[in-house]
Amino acid sequence: MTSFDHTKYRPFQPVAISDRTWPDQEITQAPKWCSVDLRDGNQALVEPMTVEQKKQFFALLVDVGFKEIEVGFPAASQLDFDFVRWLIEENQVPDDVSIQVLTQARPELIERTYESLKGAKKAVVHVYNSTSKTQREQVFRLDKDGIKNIAVNGAKCVLEHAKKNPETEWVFQYSPESFTGTETDYAVEVCNAVIDVWQPTPEHKCIINLPATVEVTTPNRFADQIEYFCRNVIKRDSIEVSLHTHNDRGCGVAAAELGIMAGADRIEGTLLGNGERTGNMDVVTMAMNMYSQGVDPKLALGDMDRIVSVVQACTQLPVHPRHPYAGELVFTAFSGSHQDAIKKCLAFQKEDQPWDVAYLPIDPTDVGRSYQEVIRVNSQSGKGGMAYTLEQEYGLALPRWLQVEFSPIVQKFAEEDGGVIDAEAMKNLFESNFLTGKSPYALGRYELSKAENDTVHAELLSNNETIQVSGQGNGALSAFGEALGKYFNLKIDIVQYQEHALTVGSDAQAIAYVQTNIDGERFNGAAIDSDIVSASIQALLATLNQKVIAAEQANVA
Repeated sequence: MTSFDHTKYRPFQPVAISDRTWPDQEITQAPKWCSVDLRDGNQALVEPMTVEQKKQFFALLVDVGFKEIEVGFPAASQLDFDFVRWLIEENQVPDDVSIQVLTQARPELIERTYESLKGAKKAVVHVYNSTSKTQREQVFRLDKDGIKNIAVNGAKCVLEHAKKNPETEWVFQYSPESFTGTETDYAVEVCNAVIDVWQPTPEHKCIINLPATVEVTTPNRFADQIEYFCRNVIKRDSIEVSLHTHNDRGCGVAAAELGIMAGADRIEGTLLGNGERTGNMDVVTMAMNMYSQGVDPKLALGDMDRIVSVVQACTQLPVHPRHPYAGELVFTAFSGSHQDAIKKCLAFQKEDQPWDVAYLPIDPTDVGRSYQEVIRVNSQSGKGGMAYTLEQEYGLALPRWLQVEFSPIVQKFAEEDGGVIDAEAMKNLFESNFLTGKSPYALGRYELSKAENDTVHAELLSNNETIQVSGQGNGALSAFGEALGKYFNLKIDIVQYQEHALTVGSDAQAIAYVQTNIDGERFNGAAIDSDIVSASIQALLATLNQKVIAAEQANVA
């Protein structure tokens, strides 16, 4: 029988602080942001990123506006070492961006870390050791002084190597790993010892990063720890207090927000929250929370489709449709009363007035989205009935995001045709709207080769004309998207992709569904083929055809 016994756990012991001030504070400006997608996020992946994926992700982080980016653990990984060298030797780091690297407080690892950074203009050396009671007693079997000595010796080693490489603008960062599981007064003691070695000044600060390596308590208790730390740490005007929260209790964003109110200056996290176990603090959610309160987050999050597309392609992890601000369905109302309220508020909303629309905390257009309502097919059947019918009759298991796009089309047809629509008519509507990969452009022959990147060479057939296109990417679909984008001078992002075998009929065929963002507009395509690669690139071509047709119709109008 499964054991479910709460008595085996002990409650968190809060820090003693009775005159806390953080509950009365407000977040009025953005913290310093540091992305740890390429290090902490990468180590949490089943399949770590390739060098090419890291390059793509780094470019996204720079475009979004991160000024500090943790790019790896070069002393522990040859791939990370090589990536850091590529960034430096190929001059890939903008002058206003600092790369950050992680190392344990061990001399041989610190030395290797500095080797990786040779020639960097600006860099943050992030050194850490575990300080929690559990790790001290059960892992390292050292007393408090023994653990503090590890931190102090590591800090001295970091300083010595920096003096040997004066051509780089160095910033030192120390983390007492598992800060939340460390007695707060002892964490202050260890950090004070490190600060005493580095002797930072208001003009040349160091970073003290306080990780909730495992989230063990409520956000208010975490804020108490941060306020206590900020009050008692030495040289407070010469350090940046940084937070690195995790999401074990589902409160990573809330803990970071309250930690900022408690006095922290800087936040480490990942785009969309990828990380160990339940994930890291989600920078997109926290930044957009500020944005929704009228605070400039100092990050460019207006092209959410691109962010989602790159994160999914590089991490190979899906983004939940209900993910705050970024999910496919977060601006979609299924309730009729919600739809009605939103419609009325949108009609009432004036451009020169603050945003105030029921059920929509922000204007979807701010992140490149639109308000999508899901309308019932008729009084008897809704979106779910439509999807069930297509799957049962024709084996078409439409993904949720395509159902959202298809429902209004079916609804309109039903209303114009007397309110009744059968399975065959529904299938015809689906084909005419989404299986559009033949005109004006059809796929001819294509070749796919795999090396460091996937490369595709393809023919497009149009009006007895053959057009040659080629591109590279992480997979055939990405490569074909780049090929089309280059030839037609369009910005094409793959937002969603899904495939499955057709379960109805005797032929062994598969169907691919693709959603793209082409120059800021959403298009959905599908294709059926015996080969899934052919199906996927034809589905992508279908979205291009829709874009071309829409542009032609707009010109005629």
